[in-house]
Amino acid sequence: MHLSSRLLTWPILLAMTGCVPRIEIATPKEPITINMNVHIEHDINIKADQASEKLLSPQRRAEQK
Repeated sequence: MHLSSRLLTWPILLAMTGCVPRIEIATPKEPITINMNVHIEHDINIKADQASEKLLSPQRRAEQK
């Protein structure tokens, strides 16, 4: 009885190893596009010392033209 159970065990184990699931990862043919409806507002503040502000002032720029 012990020998017959060993003989049955091997074919069952071999049959079970043939049933391994296969996982496949493939890239799409077309690029993925994500359409987002986003509104961005910018507010830029610049602080400068007095010497730099004189150079950046509108009157100074008008005089250089």
